[in-house]
Amino acid sequence: MNYTFERLSDDIKVAVSPDHTFGTDAVILAYFAKAKRKDRCIDMGTGCGIIPLLWLRDSAQSTVHCLDIQQNAIEQVKASIEYNSLGGRLVPHLCDLREIEKEFAAEGFTLVTMNPPYKPVNTGFESIGESARIARHEVCCNIEDAVKAANYLLTYGGRFCMCHRPERLVDALAIMRQYKLEPKRLRFVMDKEGEEPFLFLVEGKKGAKPFLRVEPPLVIKNDDSKFTKEMLSVYGSYADGYEDKIR
Repeated sequence: MNYTFERLSDDIKVAVSPDHTFGTDAVILAYFAKAKRKDRCIDMGTGCGIIPLLWLRDSAQSTVHCLDIQQNAIEQVKASIEYNSLGGRLVPHLCDLREIEKEFAAEGFTLVTMNPPYKPVNTGFESIGESARIARHEVCCNIEDAVKAANYLLTYGGRFCMCHRPERLVDALAIMRQYKLEPKRLRFVMDKEGEEPFLFLVEGKKGAKPFLRVEPPLVIKNDDSKFTKEMLSVYGSYADGYEDKIR
């Protein structure tokens, strides 16, 4: 496979391909999760590995793990590891999260993230390549599968962060509470001020008491269609030199 390497910082580039690329949602989720340097982190359904690679722009970030059910995704992550000399800092796993116990011991992580498939099976346009179909439709996992796996992986007090479409918010919050990942932070994302949100971000904490904080919405663009100040912070060093590309 021939990959294109896209700059995330002076030190980190991500391999992208027609099968596995990334969008704004994943970049926003990486920002929202607020990975701490000492966190034991894993990103599920990692695709090209964009979320771990964004975290690893910090040279002091502890080792990050990621998993995907698709062999071609894992090979692509390995290409990024080799290109960036990240051996030992990023560990990929070929794994079906519905059988998570076959790959990992329980309660080994303090932060789990996932940018899951948004579309239920038999909705939308499914006549696309297999990799894209798995990424976009709930053919290999749904919200409950992701939350159940996160519960298994997390230590007591560990955090699970995910993003999804607003129409699935009630489903997500109910399932998280069912699996003892109490929703603690919720944030909506909108393209411009005053528009309906197209995305929500939620953080659940394993074993926590009920108390949900709704944070101010994240607005992507100003009225002139340029990124807001916060969105420039979201992209961080990825934005350097890309002023035209990311407007």
